[in-house]
Amino acid sequence: MKPDAREAARLLANPTPRVRAILLHGDDHGLIRERAGEAIRAVAGTLDDPFRLAVLGRDEHDRLAEEATALSLSGGRRVVWVRDGQDALHASVASLLQQPGEALIVIESAALPGRSKLRTLLEAAPEAAAIACYAEEGRALEASIARMLQAEQIRIDPDALTWLARHLGADRTATRGEVEKLALYAGERGTISLDDVQAVVGDAAAASLEDAAFAATAGDHAAADLAIERALTEGLSPIALARALLSHLHRLRQVALLTQAGTPQSDAIARLRPPVFFKRRAEFTRALSLWSPEALSEAATATDRLERACKRTGAPDLVLARHHVVVLAQRAAGRSSRA
Repeated sequence: MKPDAREAARLLANPTPRVRAILLHGDDHGLIRERAGEAIRAVAGTLDDPFRLAVLGRDEHDRLAEEATALSLSGGRRVVWVRDGQDALHASVASLLQQPGEALIVIESAALPGRSKLRTLLEAAPEAAAIACYAEEGRALEASIARMLQAEQIRIDPDALTWLARHLGADRTATRGEVEKLALYAGERGTISLDDVQAVVGDAAAASLEDAAFAATAGDHAAADLAIERALTEGLSPIALARALLSHLHRLRQVALLTQAGTPQSDAIARLRPPVFFKRRAEFTRALSLWSPEALSEAATATDRLERACKRTGAPDLVLARHHVVVLAQRAAGRSSRA
């Protein structure tokens, strides 16, 4: 089966015996690992019980049938946790689903295309599930952050939540780490403000993405190049860069359109939510002087194409991302010199 978001949450919280296999695939490795851990704890109670849990790395996939049919020496349902799942597992998993068994098989995998044999098998099987795990953004990411804080009995102001969602990276593990740090800072039953978030969140990679976006649209080629290298070194993906750029371009275009319609630029900037950080105000204003609404729309379209290109299997995503930032910076610099 192919559960929706709500069904997936219920299934992971309580994988009933009728569910024999769960495939978690996508590009958010942190979310995949978190969801795998949730399903395993729901069945085995822990991630370190050698009698009820078998962990198979890439070089141990040939033991899947053996481990899935083994008896639990301590009683209770057994779990087989398969890392780095691939289509080569298709035959083994199909055979196991055709015979009686109680063990739960949890398979972690990178993003699998729709034609993947393993994905197709588990989406079609009523006793299995294939759950896509892609980086959350926008309202979905805000909702996840709010749930994490609510579990810690921490409140967060709406503008702080919006700012936090925009500045966190694309990986679930990094997101949870920052949320836990904020919860510790806020204290029991505390409330987190925008100032708190800006003071505490130290995601250097996400900050570097913002540096790259601001520098590129302001025509600062050297700063943009340095920022993107720093972000990629910190582990953020080119897809995260594309999304950061796209968000920045949309905010610039929103202000540019309001200004074109007669709204004073300062008032138009003040309407943005979350607000432009005061240390970024000069770069933001400079970019507005270099880009028309039409040019910003074209840049956003090109950035959307970049994200799609980076998602293609085998694409040279790092090269594409670096080239895209260079092109944006050069266009802005060219407008600056003509002005």
